[in-house]
Amino acid sequence: MKIMKSLIIWICFIPAAILNGGLREYVLVPVIGQKWALPASGIILSGLIFLITWFMLPRLIKDNIRTERWLMGVVWALLTVIFEFVAGLSGGNNIQELLAAYNPLTGNLWLLVLVTTFFAPVMESSMRRRRLLHRERSRQVQSNL
Repeated sequence: MKIMKSLIIWICFIPAAILNGGLREYVLVPVIGQKWALPASGIILSGLIFLITWFMLPRLIKDNIRTERWLMGVVWALLTVIFEFVAGLSGGNNIQELLAAYNPLTGNLWLLVLVTTFFAPVMESSMRRRRLLHRERSRQVQSNL
């Protein structure tokens, strides 16, 4: 059930990716050129994926079981690859063009996006846990003063 709930979050990545593509083509490319727009776009999309996860995951899934977070990351990454290939092939791209996106030497940081998608649920959980521990320690120190 938690994996199904987590799909709501993954679905939110799609419009974020589309908007990011529009930002890249209509704003970044004219301003900084294709060479820099492509990696900037990968970094921006990775940040958006993490922010969406950060804000939505704790609201949809309350408890914090690490193995489920890893499973979410696997499912999200697989769905992302499947979606990208289905959308790309139906949009007229060939396999070679789609596979080229996985080569960071071309300036495309699609692999960063996939890695972020995979690790986002676990990173969100770990970062929240650390923040909570830091707050508790700060309160303890203040109460001891």
